[in-house]
Amino acid sequence: MAEPIHQQPASLLWKPDWEQTKIAFRRWWAGEGLILWLTADLPTPRSPIVPLPPAATPEEYWLDPARRIHASEYNLARTAFLAESFPQADIQIGPGSLGTFLGAQPIFDWEMVWYRPCIADPDSFGSVNFDPENNRWLDAHLAVVDEALRRSEGRYLVGIPDLIENLDTLAALRGDIPLLYDLTERPAWVIARLAEINQAFFQAFDLFYERTKDAEGGSIFNPFSLWGPGKTAKVQCDISACLSPRAFRRFVVPHLEEQCRWLDYAMYHLDGTTCLQHLDALLEISALEAIEWTPQAGRPQGGAPEWYDLYRRVKAAGKSVHAVNVEDEEVIPLLDAIGPQGTYIMLSNRPRPLPEAEKLLKAVEPYR
Repeated sequence: MAEPIHQQPASLLWKPDWEQTKIAFRRWWAGEGLILWLTADLPTPRSPIVPLPPAATPEEYWLDPARRIHASEYNLARTAFLAESFPQADIQIGPGSLGTFLGAQPIFDWEMVWYRPCIADPDSFGSVNFDPENNRWLDAHLAVVDEALRRSEGRYLVGIPDLIENLDTLAALRGDIPLLYDLTERPAWVIARLAEINQAFFQAFDLFYERTKDAEGGSIFNPFSLWGPGKTAKVQCDISACLSPRAFRRFVVPHLEEQCRWLDYAMYHLDGTTCLQHLDALLEISALEAIEWTPQAGRPQGGAPEWYDLYRRVKAAGKSVHAVNVEDEEVIPLLDAIGPQGTYIMLSNRPRPLPEAEKLLKAVEPYR
């Protein structure tokens, strides 16, 4: 395993107001401030970076560090980062890298990375062990991160990838359907493995954190574009869509609470209406600072009025809100409905002319 290269730059060439942005994130985590993720297309690129020829295979697309970071730089050089948005390298290798570190085999597609389970027989499998010294997929992911750190030169930030944890990682190792049977047939085995996965998550997270933390110990968590003045991450359990509230509290909550206590700043990714039944349990976790809401495909997205009551409920419990895929015209009605305090609005990722983005930014200013 390679040694860390360096930490984040103290200032950003492509985000001159980075220090003010960090202040805004501190306030948002405390439930006091507004975060607006707003980007636009620059009429003239900051740097004459040219695109590379397409990768020959999906494996090359995901795993070639130089290609990955060059492609990221090409996009960042053509993007204006307004409000609290910031330039960060794309260092993801699918969602759920931790599973590959623990034995699941990645299956590379052009748009996604899938995982082939490695636990066929739970009774003979033994324990989940994380070996950072002999780990092909960990080395591959760290190589992408290290390339981004090497090339950033103060232009952009490098964050921690979407490791994923808890029952979702065990599902990657075991398979979704077999794991759901395990919850009934061998619950003690599931709980034991989840405890081991937590320890693996902490160890793996630290490897990325030590590389990418800034001078004050703050860190970027790549998915959902988070910064916090400490160990910062999104946590989740998407397979909870298949669990009863009772099962969620038994299998997921204890390990989730441990993750949130271990992290300095934690946000839960609540994915789809079938997971809303677990909101009460999530709101009871004192060490969880924020909740992000992702409506499933086919439903109105994060800025729609039908989610206003959900956001109000989260805020009433003392937690901050992260709304995603919000359309420009939905921003002001959303702020009027739920207020700016403890609100993170992530605009939809679409081409947006700079004058259009600046007009929206001006409209939001009174809410600060």
